[in-house]
This record gives sequence, C-alpha cells and structure tokens, in this order.
Amino acid sequence: MTDDLNRIKQKVERTNKHSAFTFFVFLAISTAAWFLVKLSENYTTQATFRLQLSETPADQWVSSDEQQVALSMNVDGFHALRYKMIRDPKRVVTIELGEVSYRQENGNTYSFSSQYVAEKIADRLGINPSDITMNDAKVYFNMDPLKSKVVPIVLRSDIKPQRQYGVYGIPTLDPASVTIYGPEEIIDTVNSVQTEMLSKPSVSETFSEMVGLDLLDGKIHSNTTEVNATIEVEKYTEVDIEVPIHAVDSLKVRFFPESMSVKCLVAMRDYASVNPESFSVAVDGEQLKAMQPLLDVRLASWPPTVQILSTHPDKVEYLIVQ
Repeated sequence: MTDDLNRIKQKVERTNKHSAFTFFVFLAISTAAWFLVKLSENYTTQATFRLQLSETPADQWVSSDEQQVALSMNVDGFHALRYKMIRDPKRVVTIELGEVSYRQENGNTYSFSSQYVAEKIADRLGINPSDITMNDAKVYFNMDPLKSKVVPIVLRSDIKPQRQYGVYGIPTLDPASVTIYGPEEIIDTVNSVQTEMLSKPSVSETFSEMVGLDLLDGKIHSNTTEVNATIEVEKYTEVDIEVPIHAVDSLKVRFFPESMSVKCLVAMRDYASVNPESFSVAVDGEQLKAMQPLLDVRLASWPPTVQILSTHPDKVEYLIVQ
C-alpha cells in the first residue's frame, strides 16, 4: 500500500514539473513573440548627435565650439533599440568638409545642408535617410584663416650603407620647402619642418622614397603632407693624401713636417679628381705672432663628398726664413 502511494506521488510530481516547464516555455515564446511584434512597429524617436568636422582646408581652422544636431527618426523598434544602445560619448558623426558642399554665409560663418548629417546617421544605423527629419535645414560653423609661412624641409634619416658604400652628398628633397599654416603663436616658432624618420639598412645603391612630414601632431597644417627624398649611395675607397701646409700672410715660414697626412674616404666617381689641391690646412696665426714654439694646425676645407677619417699632425714646428 505504501509503495503504491509513493508511486502515485512521484507520478503527480513529474506531471506538475512537466506542466510548469511547459508553462514557462510557452511564456518565453509568448514574451518573445510580443517583443517581436512591438519591435516590428514603427516609432518616432528623438535623437541628438555631436558633430566632428574633418578635412578642414589647410589654411583654415574650425573655431566653433563642439556642436550638436537634433533630429527625429521614424523607425521600427529594432533600429530605435540600436540607437539607444549607442552610448552618449559614441554618438558622434564625422563630416568630411572635403566631401560636402559648404558655403560662406558671412564673415567667418559657413554652412552646409543637414542632409549630409542625416545620410551619415542613416548609414550608421542601417536605415533610410528619408526616415530622418533634421530639426534644422542647415548646420552652421565658424572657420577662421590661419597664418602661413614657407619653411625648409629637413630630412630625418638613419641610412646604413653596406661596407665600402656611403651616402654621397646631401639628400635632395622634392619639394625642398613647404607652406605651413597655423595659429600665429605657433607659426612664429617654427623655422623648419622635419620629415618622419627614414630608415634604410644595408643600402648599396641610390634610391628615392616618399616620406611623410611631421606636422607637430596637427598643430600646424599644410597642403603638402609628404616629400620625395632621393639619397645617392656610392662605393667609397680609402685614400691617403699629403696636404701641404702653407705660410700665412707674407711671412716666409717652413713647417716641420711640411704637410698634413689626411686619411679619407673618396667616392669612386670622384677618385680621379680629388688631389692635395682639393684640401687646405689652416695654421693658428695668433700663435705664430706670439712666437710660440708649436703651432696648432687643422684641416680647413675639403670636398663636401669626401669623408674625413683622420688627420695628422695637429701641431707643427716652424722656422721663419729671413
């Protein structure tokens, strides 16, 4: 008898659990269906987005404070929910001034059609621009002219030639100068514009490469954003040259030794044209006037493409010839 009662009790519990499970399943389905129906309906939602203007002309800067645009959207619940899920800091629309038709209203005030904003928002939310009604027909903003200045371009480079090769002469840049724009207090402090670092390991031949300009993290602007840098690379050979030490002024002086030994690297293309006359040695004239026993000497000039490795001596004895 007890066993029969237990079996009946267990059967009732199983039936109740099954009924409860069935109830919750149907409740979930009904809830989901209700949400689907509601989300499929159209709603009119008020919305705001912040504007970010980019691609400003190089000689202008946008002086307007941060702007907001207000609008209404006639969309289904899915897209309304999608908008609500965008957090406020992310509700930003970027308008490229290079792609929109803006016009000068008066002075430094400009405007463009708010339809551009509607198209950007529609694209972001995956809806039709016709589903958006902008509160204002135009977006106004202020844009002021910047001070301009022409400055030279300086190449930043880290060129590592292969053994027996070297950079020949000074790299050439095209263009060699650039017109920059910016607030007067910044432009007045800029005397040149550097390139980004140009790094080349193990080079053995002349090459050209486009290099971007460092515009101080956007503090200055330019219509030129990169230059073509040409770096000539030549094979070099080591040469020892004896450069005569000549007397200063009209004095007849003999120096001991009579020449300076110069060890240098000469490009193969210049090998035949580099000779002692291509160099000059300077003697310290003040020491000579003071009749000091030893005079300082230094290499005073040499061809710009020659790389000096060492010179000897740095002091000489002398004898004034009567």
